[in-house]
Amino acid sequence: MEKRKYQFLIVGSGAGGGTLARELARRGRDVLVVERGIPEEKVGTFRNCLRYYDTKKLPVPATSREGTVLWRAMMAGGSTVVSCGNGVRCLEKELSQLGITLDNEFAEAEKEMRIAPINEKLLSLGSIALRAAAKELGYTMELMPKFIYYGKCRKCGQCVLGCRYEGKWTALTYLEEARKSGAQVSYGMKINKVLSENGRAKGVSGRGREGEITISADTVILSAGGIGTPAILQNSGISKAGAGFFIDLLVNTYGVTGGLNLVQEPTMALVNHDFYQNKGFILSPFVNHPGAVRFIEAGLRGFMAPDKRLIGIMTKIIDEPAGRVYPDGSVSKPVTKRDRHRLNEGSSISREILIKAGADPKSIFISKPQGAHPGGTAAIGTVVDKDLQTEINNLFVCDASVLPAAPGLPPILTIVALAKRLAKKLA
Repeated sequence: MEKRKYQFLIVGSGAGGGTLARELARRGRDVLVVERGIPEEKVGTFRNCLRYYDTKKLPVPATSREGTVLWRAMMAGGSTVVSCGNGVRCLEKELSQLGITLDNEFAEAEKEMRIAPINEKLLSLGSIALRAAAKELGYTMELMPKFIYYGKCRKCGQCVLGCRYEGKWTALTYLEEARKSGAQVSYGMKINKVLSENGRAKGVSGRGREGEITISADTVILSAGGIGTPAILQNSGISKAGAGFFIDLLVNTYGVTGGLNLVQEPTMALVNHDFYQNKGFILSPFVNHPGAVRFIEAGLRGFMAPDKRLIGIMTKIIDEPAGRVYPDGSVSKPVTKRDRHRLNEGSSISREILIKAGADPKSIFISKPQGAHPGGTAAIGTVVDKDLQTEINNLFVCDASVLPAAPGLPPILTIVALAKRLAKKLA
């Protein structure tokens, strides 16, 4: 990488960073993206994912100080590569109250990402049974809006390990478009600090493959995620960053059937919103494949559960922002009393639906609490303003850390929309 000053320096290549790079480069701006991870040529298996999921000691995923499992990927394209492909709008009301409306950006992104309710033909017999059971009990399971491409999806059920068939949108699509429009992308770069002078950002410092690095830029945008970004901000003198950490806590409730399973479908194919507004959680059919992942979340019972006779439902909650990210990147994330109540209530309803669908009541088991949407640690109105700028001029943040509240819903589409809005202002 040549030693020069860039117009825009973006740290991170996920939903926020990849979108910004594309939008700015297509407008003729001089852009450099630096990414901690690398492009992964092989994805889609448990063995593959050990390279790019954040782990503390293989194969155990990273956890908070309290033991809460934290799922996130360190790779080109970030966690969009291992997402379930859910494309839903979230926090529209909360953002509007802060002076941010994203109607145009949402519509633009939905068209580009080809978001639509999942095709009925991609549903497994297990999800069809769960939908019928839910309806019989008075609950509604709707088709989940997805950025999954019907013609390419092979119904392998391995969305969260990365799609080997390129059957869903990821930020890699935008990143490649950015590169074709002139943006530079450098991998293996761990940024530690934003450099500033007279209250204005002037670049970043960190470590690359060949040692310590310093990169100069007129404008710096942090898109390193809800854990990576606040650590960089604190090391750059912004002490308010790191608080208010949420992760959309979840548990998976499983049951063994006589033959139904969720193997042959994209994960989270359906969704129930009946309890979202008044109780703070959603339900969605979900089974972690393979058994090795279930061992991580539920021990030996999870590992031994027969995949071809297993159905499950995820309870995802709006958790309390009671966590914190520290300057060294470590995390505190307790499961509060309210969080536990919501998880238990969702699991109870999930159990009811699973049994109605044919699961043996004695076979029901529940995973430990975990989360995959870290955010809130550089929130709008606290650490950044409505234009996503920090107290340091020309230092912006655009990832899940700016979200003002836990959505309890997949945030990728909202982050993409925020990035499109920010790119328009910057360009």
